[in-house]
Amino acid sequence: MSVLPQETTVPANPSTAAAETRAAKLMKRRSRIRFYEIIVWIAAIAAYFLLPSKMLILTEIAILALFAVSLDLVLGFAGIVSLGHTAFFGLGAYVAGLMAQHYFAEPVTGLIVAGAASGVLGLLTSFLILRGSDLTRLMTTLGIGLMMAEVANQMAWLTGGADGLSGFSPGPILGMFEFDLFGKVGYLYCVGVLFIGTMIMRRIAFSPFGLSLKAIKGNSMRSAMVAVPGRKRIVTAYTIAAVFAGMAGALLTQTTAFVSPDVLAFHRSADVLLVLVIGGTGYLYGGIFGAILFTLVKDWLSVITPQYWMFYIGLLLVILVLIGRDRLSRWVEYLPERLSKKEDR
Repeated sequence: MSVLPQETTVPANPSTAAAETRAAKLMKRRSRIRFYEIIVWIAAIAAYFLLPSKMLILTEIAILALFAVSLDLVLGFAGIVSLGHTAFFGLGAYVAGLMAQHYFAEPVTGLIVAGAASGVLGLLTSFLILRGSDLTRLMTTLGIGLMMAEVANQMAWLTGGADGLSGFSPGPILGMFEFDLFGKVGYLYCVGVLFIGTMIMRRIAFSPFGLSLKAIKGNSMRSAMVAVPGRKRIVTAYTIAAVFAGMAGALLTQTTAFVSPDVLAFHRSADVLLVLVIGGTGYLYGGIFGAILFTLVKDWLSVITPQYWMFYIGLLLVILVLIGRDRLSRWVEYLPERLSKKEDR
């Protein structure tokens, strides 16, 4: 008969307990909703009443913002530069269109299915980005996006080919709210999804999981030495980001009742990266601020100089690079301390 050793209780080190308490307080302070965040959402609601004739461009901003925030989760926190994020955006757009055309026209259901389909694609392709360096990842993600665009173009029997999918109309949201001609319901729908998606990703980003992503981004070897499972963290973050990118694509399809291979075009990946360059990375709201500025500047330039607006967008990018992206993205630090503290970043 064997005698098991009696378990002994090791008293907690006072210095360790104090460090854990300080860490818990710091995490709680970091995750607190800041004043400028409240202003953002109040402004989004106010725009509905103050700018009723601008619902279409505001809807476009909300969709691009959700797309950019999802990319920020992998770029700003995990440090993975991706040129193939549009693959998830495009897949979500096509799934939402096919759902409305053949199966179920209720938008929220289509949104969830589109997000799930994009998440599956993100999970399957996430293992590819684990291999190689940043340049390899960049080319791999670019290849995934290009392959998806070619598949959509070749499967004309399903996707409509170059002509795209049309002739369908999403049903009322939750069976109660029909899309109107002026885009008011569509705007509120997109802002609602953007708010929920941002809050979920914010909760993830400021959790121990999000902090471990930043540790991996800062020094993957050192994070591995303190038992942070880097590969699992990256796969999880990449999959979550793919879900929300797919939802952004689904919103575009549902609000326009049309989807074409343009949703998988390379310029969308470039645009969303430029949005994050403008707004800054690593705090999620950079995607929202960048989407606002990028869309307004693009709309303004395309009116005053339809042929050369891309030139000026490129010039803006050059100026941003010369000034320094970090210098602009740290604008929050210049707010009064009670509005935004440095711990946010």
